[in-house]
Amino acid sequence: MQPRASPAPKATRLLDQVREQARYLHYSLRTEKAYLYWVRFFVRWHGLKHPRDMGPDHIESFLAMLAADRHVSASTHNQALSALLFLYREVLGMDMPWLDKVQRPGRTRRLPTVLTREETRLLLSHIPGTVGLVARLLYGTGMRLMEGLRLRVKDVDFDRKVIIVRQAKGNKDRVVMLPRSLADELHAQLLVARATWEADRAAQRGGVEVPGALEAKYPQVGRSWGWFWVFPSPTYGVDPRSGIVRRHHLYQERLQRAMKKALAAARIHKPVSAHTLRHSFATHLLQAGTDIRTVQELLGHSDVSTTMIYTHVLKIAAGGTASPLDALEFPAQPPGGPPACREALASYA
Repeated sequence: MQPRASPAPKATRLLDQVREQARYLHYSLRTEKAYLYWVRFFVRWHGLKHPRDMGPDHIESFLAMLAADRHVSASTHNQALSALLFLYREVLGMDMPWLDKVQRPGRTRRLPTVLTREETRLLLSHIPGTVGLVARLLYGTGMRLMEGLRLRVKDVDFDRKVIIVRQAKGNKDRVVMLPRSLADELHAQLLVARATWEADRAAQRGGVEVPGALEAKYPQVGRSWGWFWVFPSPTYGVDPRSGIVRRHHLYQERLQRAMKKALAAARIHKPVSAHTLRHSFATHLLQAGTDIRTVQELLGHSDVSTTMIYTHVLKIAAGGTASPLDALEFPAQPPGGPPACREALASYA
């Protein structure tokens, strides 16, 4: 049995132990919530039996149920397995040999949805207000949705025309460009944020959330202007970890709802999410001749092979290879196609 990577949890309840270990290892709140969900689901599905009293058959039957009955995707299947491995290894300290024999489902590599430049223009033109600025910033920098929403005042550098993305995926920092066309809008947004920050200080509200133990070392840092959100929420919220009522950044659902309306208004029928703006950013840069290594750095990919997926998208978008069908000659068809096709279309008219 190998030693666990963290001390034994002090909590007595299983879910509290999972939460304690996730926070000790500095897992994100989203990962913590996901692992808690799968551990709770696993225990309840097996009739509230404690995981110490279960073995490989219980894990495999649970994963089989997810695949056969719930029809979950490979990524969801892998997330459930990762949660159970975390439970046994990090929480219970049980690194049994059979844990390494549990098979992971293979990942399916799919091409991302990418908008054309005109579709991007149409979509962004139909998203108004602050969320519209967020959407344009995501497309203009390639940031992920939460990276844009969590942007701090101190990380926007107008002099160097760059934005510093802090604690991105993999807990890495990187630098992206600040689009010149957004400079005036971002200045105006900072004036709005400043007014909100001053109102919070006048009301003696708690400061914004800051990472790690920074607040314990510098108690007032969360109340400073530099750490304030560029896109603050208009309302207060309860911090899920500390329980403190404070100002959060804009919630992601606001942009998601706005994009759904904009897609309908722009008559775009592709499966589009906020992450599609990041895909479109990378693809359009490559189309413009930007070096793939530069795109890799801007996206924050550890391996260039991850960025290479956009070269496959480019091959499809370019349409440079002619179809053999185009070399064949057929009799000219009247508008609407053959008579059978015209009759079928007329029946739906």
